[in-house]
Amino acid sequence: MIIGVPKEIKNNENRVSVTPEGVLALIKNNHEVIVQENAGVGCGLSNEAYSKAGAVIEKSVENLFDKAEVIVKVKEPIEQEYSLFKKGQILFTYLHLAADKSLTEMLIEKEITAIAYETITDPSGKLPLLTPMSDIAGRLSVIAAANCLQTAVGGSGTLISGVVGVEAANVVIIGGGTVGTNAAKMALGLQAKVTIIDINRNRLEYLDDIFDGRCTTLLTSEYNLYQALKTADVVISSVLIPGKRAPKVVTEEMVKAMPSGSVIVDVAIDQGGSVETVTHATTHDQPTYLKHGVVHYSVTNMPGTVAKTATLALTSVTLSYLEKLVSGQTNSVLKDDEALRSGLNCYKGKVTNENVAKSLEIPYVSSLDLL
Repeated sequence: MIIGVPKEIKNNENRVSVTPEGVLALIKNNHEVIVQENAGVGCGLSNEAYSKAGAVIEKSVENLFDKAEVIVKVKEPIEQEYSLFKKGQILFTYLHLAADKSLTEMLIEKEITAIAYETITDPSGKLPLLTPMSDIAGRLSVIAAANCLQTAVGGSGTLISGVVGVEAANVVIIGGGTVGTNAAKMALGLQAKVTIIDINRNRLEYLDDIFDGRCTTLLTSEYNLYQALKTADVVISSVLIPGKRAPKVVTEEMVKAMPSGSVIVDVAIDQGGSVETVTHATTHDQPTYLKHGVVHYSVTNMPGTVAKTATLALTSVTLSYLEKLVSGQTNSVLKDDEALRSGLNCYKGKVTNENVAKSLEIPYVSSLDLL
């Protein structure tokens, strides 16, 4: 098959979807790989490295999309890319469709076979293509919060670690999954006082065990959230329901009760955000805004700012799935491979992920009925 790797154009998105190592593996299996010029320069991968691996370097993104049967990206297409897609093309990338109706409508209209990294589920029920970016986003969330606490960006002027004779910051993490666990590791490493709130008691027991009792653990309830946020210097919200729009677990009244100059990092913004006062996504150029005296950080592509690490982590898990996807007739591959099929969000002009369909109030059709 002919595989196209375009340069990412979202604000400060420097990751690339396939490395020269991946190009080499794909070409050994008789595929052709077209890489847009400078697609990898943001993470230290030169055009020369791709050429040596056997890729065709294409200056024109229009030509790349015109020739390629499969488009492999990192982030969801943005509006200026919609016109590039051809009817019936295959798209393999992060999509987050539950928060993006216009993109979903384009995929339906052009009958794109759209496979989302974030909903691919392995036999154990884990999300193998989401996990590495969740690891990174969780760790970055604490770094971002520590910076946002500085007075220059409207923060309270609190040093997250404290110093001798001065208390460390109170960091409240909502959601004890992959993002929350990594956030807790970083916050504890910076000597912050950490509270983790989660709906699952078994998960809290696990976290209490691995962190050796150094975190306060609370079950999710309106009361516990309100009480924790009243004294929080930092809130990191990492609520996830795969494929579905994130629930609003933090209300505006809770935000109003937070101390002036405190910080909210909503890692769930890709799925629409889990905080009522997070009204829009921000960018790495303008990452924050103030509301009710609280600094809000809601960047949708947090790992894009550590592009080298993020690219290597992402492609280490996506390549094997890409190789499976292009190993035969798409219909047959998807029918036979349950993990890839779980990533199928749109197919033949229909929404084939039930959570996406419910979130956008669009009819759902089982992929098996179409395959």
